[in-house]
Amino acid sequence: MKKKILAVLLATGVAATTLLGGSILVSAADDGGNTAQARTLDEIKKDGKIKIGVFSDKNPFGYVDENGDVQGYDIYFGKRLAKDLLGSEDDAEFTYVEAASRVEYLQSAKVDVILANFTVTDDRAEKVDFALPYMKVALGVVSPDDALIKDVKDLEGKKLIVVKGTTAETYFTDNYPDIELVKFDEYQEAYDALLDGRGDAFSTDNTEVLAWAQQNEGFSVGIESLGDIDTIAPAVQKGNTDLLNAINDEIKSLADEQFFHKDFEETLKPVYGDNINPDDLVVEGGVVDSEEKAEDADAAETEDSDAASDDTKDAETTEEPEETEAADAE
Repeated sequence: MKKKILAVLLATGVAATTLLGGSILVSAADDGGNTAQARTLDEIKKDGKIKIGVFSDKNPFGYVDENGDVQGYDIYFGKRLAKDLLGSEDDAEFTYVEAASRVEYLQSAKVDVILANFTVTDDRAEKVDFALPYMKVALGVVSPDDALIKDVKDLEGKKLIVVKGTTAETYFTDNYPDIELVKFDEYQEAYDALLDGRGDAFSTDNTEVLAWAQQNEGFSVGIESLGDIDTIAPAVQKGNTDLLNAINDEIKSLADEQFFHKDFEETLKPVYGDNINPDDLVVEGGVVDSEEKAEDADAAETEDSDAASDDTKDAETTEEPEETEAADAE
């Protein structure tokens, strides 16, 4: 194993660190879109290590603390997954990924599973297999208090920072093409740009920007929820059914002990305090509240209805002069 890690280091010019309890952290560079066969569950068990792709700069979900140890909501789950599948938390081998490289790391079999705040989308689901969700999320926008962005309209003529390969990039590209996007590969780069004034606001998952604003005085989340309510889930290489099923079974069984609420208490509450209700974020057993889905659908229908009503009113307003002219003619 040490030789294998050393080979990765020599090839990529990066470092590896031993984590809490002996778990291994490997940081590997993206070497393109090569594809390789994923390891089966049996092969993972035989090797005794499960390779998990995580963020290193997305506090409080996946980040490196002041001691050089990787921490966060996704890490907490990753260690438990390793323990239940292989026998010990130390059997988790964490690999740093960037948002735009998550799919490629699965396709090239650099990692067995991604636990990097991975939002489920139709486009991504064509390239990887998502397991059951363990978190809910929407988009948020954080900006300086003295120039707070409270509405998307406030972004007109402004620069919006996004991270490449994220749902925020896709959302604004598709829905607001006139907004200028300043794109970065890494989250830390994006936050540094916001702090330096190289952009007027930053958009990513609302769960993250809310946490960041708590820790950075002078910044607030003026738009707390934007776009659809999506879910975060583990992902494996397309067709890796045995591993996918094992992860799904794990998520289902963890519901009995409300594991992800415990995860929230350990990793997120110290940041959020009492400002966020864990039930608004956590998903247990892979089951998203059906009532919430219904509310989202009702909200969408209401928006459509309002839009149709506005169109009707506009049409009626346009027709009124014609009726007046007809009356005058009579």
